[in-house]
Amino acid sequence: MRLLLVEDDKLLSGLLLKELEQHGFAVDLAEDGLDAEFMGDEIQYDLIILDLGLPIKSGLDVLGSWRHRKNKTPVLILTARDAWHERVEGFRAGADDYLGKPFHVEELIVRVQALIRRSHDMPGNELTCGDLTLDEEQQQVILSDGTTTGLTGTEFRLLRYFMLNPDKVLSKTRLTEHVYEQDFDRDSNVIEVYIRRLREAIGKEHIVTKRGQGYLFPGAG
Repeated sequence: MRLLLVEDDKLLSGLLLKELEQHGFAVDLAEDGLDAEFMGDEIQYDLIILDLGLPIKSGLDVLGSWRHRKNKTPVLILTARDAWHERVEGFRAGADDYLGKPFHVEELIVRVQALIRRSHDMPGNELTCGDLTLDEEQQQVILSDGTTTGLTGTEFRLLRYFMLNPDKVLSKTRLTEHVYEQDFDRDSNVIEVYIRRLREAIGKEHIVTKRGQGYLFPGAG
């Protein structure tokens, strides 16, 4: 899943980038409101983490602009813990969740995972699709017979995106955009290598090739 992190505190953003990437997210960073607004409109993110106190343009104004242009990307806002009015204004502007500073990174990760599942109409505390269950904390998949199979970072990111988008034909370009960071070579054939490895791990029947279109993950398993 590809996230946009909007945070001007370099120390905090560095920490969050490292933690989010370790949990299987591809993350782009914006450090001011102007860049954030542009990137949020131009790139299809799965979720945006938005600090409200930003240079050039405030987070609330950025969020308001996104929602005014019908940008429905889920947004989790970061705000000072005692600034209750910012939380209220954030929800009124269209935020989906908030987290007060300072916070534990573990809570941020859990909230991000829950928001993404909810945005894909998959409520609950685990990701299950067909006869597969994905353990997001351990980055492993539980097969129908109960067998647990470990995944590499890329295999995990790829399978999670498939499971969140069952029964949809996903092009190689779309998969690459949501699995890798902004500067990744979009024309690379490396995605095909990982799809082959993923098929070996979970069974070929779970990923169907649609010639000339992309790949499909049958929701029924």
